[in-house]
Amino acid sequence: MANPPVVAALLLIRVAVGVTMVMHGYNHWRGGGKIAGTARWFSGLGLRYGVLQAWMSVVTELGAGFLLIVGLVTPLACAAVISVMLVAGLLAHRRNGFFVFRDGYEYVLALSVVCLVLATLGPGRVSVDAATGITVTGWAGGRGCPRARWCVRPLKGKKRVTG
Repeated sequence: MANPPVVAALLLIRVAVGVTMVMHGYNHWRGGGKIAGTARWFSGLGLRYGVLQAWMSVVTELGAGFLLIVGLVTPLACAAVISVMLVAGLLAHRRNGFFVFRDGYEYVLALSVVCLVLATLGPGRVSVDAATGITVTGWAGGRGCPRARWCVRPLKGKKRVTG
């Protein structure tokens, strides 16, 4: 039997980070300067293919956000968030120090760690992963599934989900 506070906590974390990523991706796509502004900003950070990398960022942020919200292939969605946050942290925030009010890496670090923990614990019972029997938890989930056959593994007659 599932522990209701754990079920609720995993759902809350998934939805909060998922909505955050969807809004972040949407802002890069349709906000202020739209995709062109995001591309100029990326180019200004030293990225060589600003437009392509802006679109890749938008697709990754929107896709990972939606996957987290519904809890589908959660470790892969977490790996996508961590990768985007790693690039943002290194290129845009690291030189500004730790604190977010100085445009530091505090926020991207927090999102990355939350996603690493979520990938390790699993999405919980209230998720498409749990409903369909997809299970990747523990260190396999936290590693971001280096081998595809380990990433999505429906269980035969057994359900092992966290939460």
